[in-house]
Amino acid sequence: MSVGRPTTDAATSARMSRQRRTGTAPETALRKELHRRGRRYFVDRAPLPGMRRRADLVFPRHRVAVYVDGCFWHCCPEHATYPKNNAQWWAEKLAGNVTRDRDTDVRLAEAGWTVVRIWEHEDAAAAADRVQAALCLPTPPTPQAPSSDHPRCSRR
Repeated sequence: MSVGRPTTDAATSARMSRQRRTGTAPETALRKELHRRGRRYFVDRAPLPGMRRRADLVFPRHRVAVYVDGCFWHCCPEHATYPKNNAQWWAEKLAGNVTRDRDTDVRLAEAGWTVVRIWEHEDAAAAADRVQAALCLPTPPTPQAPSSDHPRCSRR
């Protein structure tokens, strides 16, 4: 059973409206680290045409989509917290976010993409290592991507 959107006081509404959707500190740190390593990417872009879900970083030639997930919004197993006010509504909301994340992962995998999920608390250098490893995976042959060895993977 779905619970209707709860009413919120002005202070809570103002605080929630300031939550950034893109350009968060963890995302920016990852972008800076990847850029420092010579990697170039698209920011806040849908990996597939017609897909309304946008990735934080997209490497279209490599078919890699990177999502930097917030611990609260995506229910981090280490740091997830659950509000006490309107608990049922929040439980459904957060569970819906996780369900949507898994569905996005499946859709992109079916389309031949690699999805890298990074938690906001992860170290930017370690996260960049994970992205770099995904970029070095063999890419299925397409007119735009070579199917041979990837010399670009030796970049650091």
